[in-house]
Amino acid sequence: MGFFSWFRDYIPNFAMHAKPLTDLTAKKIPSVIPWAETQQNALDKLKELLSKATMDSLNIVDYEKPFNIHVDASDYAVGAVVSQTDENGIEQPITFASQKLNNTQRGWSTVEKESYAAMWALQKYRNWLFAAKIVIFCDHNPVVYLTEACSKSAKLMRWALAIQEFDVKFCYKPGKNNTAADYLSRPSPAGDSE
Repeated sequence: MGFFSWFRDYIPNFAMHAKPLTDLTAKKIPSVIPWAETQQNALDKLKELLSKATMDSLNIVDYEKPFNIHVDASDYAVGAVVSQTDENGIEQPITFASQKLNNTQRGWSTVEKESYAAMWALQKYRNWLFAAKIVIFCDHNPVVYLTEACSKSAKLMRWALAIQEFDVKFCYKPGKNNTAADYLSRPSPAGDSE
């Protein structure tokens, strides 16, 4: 629900469509969530509306504005959301991406995975980001110090040096507020992340 809520401004009648799912968060609901046709229909409808909303409202890059990149890593994948803030202070999505981690990457520490998510997103969208101001939001606080501290890890040191070609500021954003990137870094039920 957090992922859908992040886009509630783009989904008409969001609360009405989400009600069968938000009702499941009530205290009276047992630990085994009752899932019926009503809940499945609500989830399918939200997916359909979100798909339509992103097709209708993904924004064009404005090179005069700074970029926001929300990143997250799980044990299986990394995810990123690139956006820009409009005149009303609302983040306008530009693109979404995810990538599965290979076996070696899955063995990395959390700080390495989260740092990789940032490095991967910067490289993936390098053509847009190269001369722009960028704020990277991450839910793993140590990553905030990636460009400020001298790491004992050679890998993190290389990434910190590579990131210096960008005008980047890292900001901590708690996981509960970083839902879109978090969702993209989780494997789908079929096991694919892309």
